Amino acid sequence: MNAITETEFNFAHQTSKYTGKVRDVYTIDDKFIVMIATDRISAFDVVLPKGITHKGQVLNQIASMFLDSTSDIVQNWKIATPDPMVTVGYKCEGLPIEMIVRGYLTGSAWRAYKAGAREICGVKIPDGMRENQKFEHPIITPTTKAEIGTHDEDISKEEIISRGLVSAEDYAKLEEYALALFARGTEIAASRGLILVDTKYEFGKRNGEIYLIDEIHTPDSSRYFYSEGYQERFEKGEPQRQLSKEFVREWLMENGFRGQEGEKVPEMTPERVETISRRYIELYENITGKKFEPAPYGENPYERIENNINAVLARLV
Repeated sequence: MNAITETEFNFAHQTSKYTGKVRDVYTIDDKFIVMIATDRISAFDVVLPKGITHKGQVLNQIASMFLDSTSDIVQNWKIATPDPMVTVGYKCEGLPIEMIVRGYLTGSAWRAYKAGAREICGVKIPDGMRENQKFEHPIITPTTKAEIGTHDEDISKEEIISRGLVSAEDYAKLEEYALALFARGTEIAASRGLILVDTKYEFGKRNGEIYLIDEIHTPDSSRYFYSEGYQERFEKGEPQRQLSKEFVREWLMENGFRGQEGEKVPEMTPERVETISRRYIELYENITGKKFEPAPYGENPYERIENNINAVLARLV
């Protein structure tokens, strides 16, 4: 089956279309958005040349589940999930920062720490920590929300407020929401035999109120370890068994690609694409505790997606 890597719809009352790294976002009547999780895949802020079949469905359905299971903490943008690859929701004015919550020292934070950094985004990190070690308390290391073609940049709470990106009052709420969401995600992950290691949250405003937007607790926005064997592997200094997109980044780095200018993405053979697809399905089943049911592609999956979206929009506009 061919991956769905781009869409070109023209819905009633459509006012704009935005193409992100992996999502196509249609604005309807300037009030609602249709977010289609395509099968595009990105790493190091670069969209890779081939799509991954089922990836969009995996991410959309995981995000939808977690939006529902955290709506008591903070209101979110979701109205409906009319198709396995689609969420329809409220249009919000996105805040220009991402709230990264880290429960463990790993990934880019570990790479910076190993290189000598003892402060990340204004948060001090103690000496003597080891890779994949749990922080005493989860920390928040925000980044700016990048424009198209640019990289997210680390930023401190103080810089965010002094630059007027977010007010001090709103930032305090974002911190509160982010830590509560992380605690809920940690609890759900533990029930599946997983550890929620780190994740990112994006927020926006609608009618002056803060909403959680975009995806949440997916393997693209989050990192998970398996609980079983974590302590033993940590004590031995061995790599953890992960459920995240980190395996894609590691494959790219092993083949000389880190998203820097002049570097070339290694060949994505059919076997490599199939392996990544299987890993995403594994992620879905472990994170949700449900068996993955592939969406019917049929002769024209685009027709299925369009019909399912139109059925919801007919009730909204």
